[in-house]
Amino acid sequence: MITARKISLRYAFSVDELETFLRGSSFKVREQGGELVVDDKDVNSVVNEFKKHRAEQIARKESEAAALAAQRAAEIAEVDAKLSEILVTSGFTFDGYRIVKYSGYISGDDAISVERGYQGFLIRPADAAEELMEGLRTIRRNALRELKDAAYNLGCNAVIGVDFDYITLEPEAHTLYTDENRLLPYVFCVTANGNAVIIEKDNSK
Repeated sequence: MITARKISLRYAFSVDELETFLRGSSFKVREQGGELVVDDKDVNSVVNEFKKHRAEQIARKESEAAALAAQRAAEIAEVDAKLSEILVTSGFTFDGYRIVKYSGYISGDDAISVERGYQGFLIRPADAAEELMEGLRTIRRNALRELKDAAYNLGCNAVIGVDFDYITLEPEAHTLYTDENRLLPYVFCVTANGNAVIIEKDNSK
């Protein structure tokens, strides 16, 4: 007779997983001295069947993970499609539509940090403007996405009176350096503001 623990050590198996497998298998097993044991003649069969069992478990988990990822991707795509349909304007009306419900003031935010000194855009003066503008374009898009998310969560299909607020945060003189004596970065923030509404086609015109 040989214990499941010895088999596990010999073949680098998890003792708990092997014992759980054996208890649910057709192999003859019994408790001996507080441990699970099997016949020596069954060891090869136990090892092969457990490897097969473990491979099936891994394949099943991978399949479940792939299905979950596909479901999540489909949900994201569905939300993205709905967000793309949300109308946004800096004005307070949409031509051909009428507002049937006001759901309140909403906002969306994002920020970037820009290193300075020996890192970041200041070491490449010629690229500074383009690098900063690209960062601002990115956070403006992200803030607008958050704004649409907020409208979507309120069940609205449009946002009116949209504007953007920009803030630049610069470290105070007494906190200008990190512990590594590195200059702290500038932080640029943008907030998209607006009013979430529900609009409908105006068939009276």
